[in-house]
Amino acid sequence: MLAKRIISSVALIAIICAVIFSKFLCGLVIILFIIGGLYEYFVMLEKKGIKIYKYFGIGMGAIIPLSIMFRFEPTKNWELLFIVLALLFIFLMQFKRRNSSGVIVDIATTLFGILYVSWFFSFLIKIRYLESGLAYLAALLIITKLGDIGAYLVGSNFGKHLLIPRISPNKTIEGSLGGLAFSIVSALACSIFLDFNYLQLTLLGLGLGILGQLGDLSESLLKRDCQVKDSGNLFPGMGGVLDEIDSLLFAGPVFYFYLSIIIK
Repeated sequence: MLAKRIISSVALIAIICAVIFSKFLCGLVIILFIIGGLYEYFVMLEKKGIKIYKYFGIGMGAIIPLSIMFRFEPTKNWELLFIVLALLFIFLMQFKRRNSSGVIVDIATTLFGILYVSWFFSFLIKIRYLESGLAYLAALLIITKLGDIGAYLVGSNFGKHLLIPRISPNKTIEGSLGGLAFSIVSALACSIFLDFNYLQLTLLGLGLGILGQLGDLSESLLKRDCQVKDSGNLFPGMGGVLDEIDSLLFAGPVFYFYLSIIIK
């Protein structure tokens, strides 16, 4: 398992290093991750017996990052247009059903997937397209993912007290604290290319570390409800796409809004 995890980690790092320097390639890979994450999310729902329009949700979810990538911004808060359209079309498709049982759950879970996976992860494209976006996106990835690694290493070797066993039976308090420590140290290391003072970097590491762990726990909560261990098996030893991006789903949007404030 450890060997598989190392191989998958190296492959992911290689992909990131290959595309992050190009805005277009970076945006394209983010869109592919969104499509993969949405597919896994909808498959989990199908296993739970929820009736969803999987390919419509994936298609609508892909439109949001594509529109960001190609700078489609006709109005302020234009992303909400796609969310409204998605809800409208989901309602229209529900009209063809033979019965109305479970309609609210089906509509809500489909729309939630578009928001949770597509919209939230699309903020990584927004970050990359900022001035100095390469440095900001690199910092986000380094801080959150090293936090994941730290939580795994510390928890595996020193974890004794379970964090929230109902949601994730393997996560420990020691691992969580270790992950936060790794996030803070990695944020301080980002001073090499980020023009932040050490207090800002410390708070950034703490904040993104907490958000990353909340993202991880939130996805674990969804998996427990669907009674699956991993969202998929694309990355041997690590799980699926959704398992890999979960720590970024909350951290990305919050970091983007933070940057929007400080770089004005």
